Amino acid sequence: MLRSLRTAALGMTAQQLNVDTIAHNLANVNTTGYKKSTVEFQDLLYDNIESGDASSQDGLEKPGGIQVGLGNKPISTFKSFSQGNITETGNSLDVA
Repeated sequence: MLRSLRTAALGMTAQQLNVDTIAHNLANVNTTGYKKSTVEFQDLLYDNIESGDASSQDGLEKPGGIQVGLGNKPISTFKSFSQGNITETGNSLDVA
């Protein structure tokens, strides 16, 4: 029970960081020179839950267990440095 609550809490925390980053991107969409941020996530380890006997009565092997994910975590927030739109202003002092 606690494992599933911990996994859910980690997922909600990670998604909150993602929503905050998207909100920051939207708030600055009209800011000159602003570059958007992106969050990357990584899976945490998987836990193997064993399921009793691994062999059946006819001698064939059955699957030995179930892998349960333990959540995810944000590993980095990075800026996208791709070139944005070039706006021609007609000013001879502008450089692009």
